[in-house]
Amino acid sequence: MMVAGIGSRKGVSARDVLAAIETALEAHGLAMTALSALATASLKQDEPAIFSAGRELALPVIVVEDAALEAASPHTISRSDLSQAHAGTPSVSEASALAAAGKGAKLLGPRTVLGPVTCAIAISGDAA
Repeated sequence: MMVAGIGSRKGVSARDVLAAIETALEAHGLAMTALSALATASLKQDEPAIFSAGRELALPVIVVEDAALEAASPHTISRSDLSQAHAGTPSVSEASALAAAGKGAKLLGPRTVLGPVTCAIAISGDAA
């Protein structure tokens, strides 16, 4: 399973989210078709652009609960004080991707930042 974790500022567009996903995948030499799901933190569950992007890509959007986000946080690569203060994790995109990809998941690299959106790609432990 390959998951794109999404973090964003409020009010981003679906185009912003899709561009960040595409940029993150390209950084790893991957196509959009490699993805199994999108993921984000519960604090972003009311951000319509993330769900619009999921619909456009025909992918489920997994909303990661706070406890799972917190459990994945020690395994993130990037560290943002702003993210830590607002979301309780050093990287919403990385922790969301890891939590949604499941036990033994690994990040392919640090998150990609494209304007107001961050995107991190994780693969499940059984895909490694």
